[in-house]
Amino acid sequence: MSIPPGAPRSESAAVIAVTSGEPAGIGPDICLALAGRRFAASIVVLGDRDLLKDRARQLGLDLHLRGLEAEASPDSIACQHVPLAVTCRAGKLDRRNAPYVLELLDRAVQGCVNGEFAALVTAPVHKGVINDAGIRFIGHTEYLAERTGAGDVVMMLVGGGLRVALATTHLALKDVPAALSRGGLERTIRILADGLTRRLGIPEPRILVAGLNPHSGEGGHFGREEIEVIGPVVEKLRAEGFRLVGPLPADTLFVPSRLATADCVLVMYHDQGLPVLKYASFGRGTNVTLGLPLIRTSVDHGTALELAGSGGADPESLVAAVEGAIAMTQSRAGADR
Repeated sequence: MSIPPGAPRSESAAVIAVTSGEPAGIGPDICLALAGRRFAASIVVLGDRDLLKDRARQLGLDLHLRGLEAEASPDSIACQHVPLAVTCRAGKLDRRNAPYVLELLDRAVQGCVNGEFAALVTAPVHKGVINDAGIRFIGHTEYLAERTGAGDVVMMLVGGGLRVALATTHLALKDVPAALSRGGLERTIRILADGLTRRLGIPEPRILVAGLNPHSGEGGHFGREEIEVIGPVVEKLRAEGFRLVGPLPADTLFVPSRLATADCVLVMYHDQGLPVLKYASFGRGTNVTLGLPLIRTSVDHGTALELAGSGGADPESLVAAVEGAIAMTQSRAGADR
């Protein structure tokens, strides 16, 4: 499903769609925890109505689900019903519900396309059970890029005073060097800089670019990606006016003196930068996808099957993701005026 040219967009923070994710995980729990919270937008949770009701009872929550047009109240939450394939138990994965999880995303994307929703926030999904169902699924980021026809997108996590973006996402470590190319890295930096400006309102973003290898290759002795790929791209874009520093050794990149001069850090692979950010902000961080024709944020954690239905799930990352999405809709509306 590609975004057609000229498709209408919601220009104000009207309704934020929140997909409830893997039904056996904590997604339904943390979505229900949004009830009673004050946001500068309306929130609608996409999910199976009976599942959400059952989970609310299991959690001992005294709230009711209402339609999108019903008047809001502190003990209610708006629900867009999408039916499960089979009944779900908290903590028990069932591959038969994998299409349901993707239907939640498809419904939310379509709502963003037609202007019904101003932004999309996603609760966690379980990649393994979706693939076990015979559906190739790398992650939210890649799926949403494909469904919107966006092409290249950039995953960025925000939290603990940091913004960390990824040049590659969900790849085996052995595949990362081959996935780095001058053209791909240049596109990533352009998308990142544009997203920081358009989505977050940073006019001239300052970006620190990590090297790939230990000590940033040590002059080619520990690898040549810095010399042959990363360095030339940084130099080319810096000549165009981009505010870039790098390639920098990753082991000294996240020191306060460097971070004080930057708006974002771009790392070359998933576990090069995210352990630092999650140490600083786990449970409060937000995942942002830049380069999509819609605003999308997400939590910084997984499905936590062992906590589903227990009352032990912390909703604060989802709250931060909702607040981040609202802020971006407001930033976009201001930029368009």
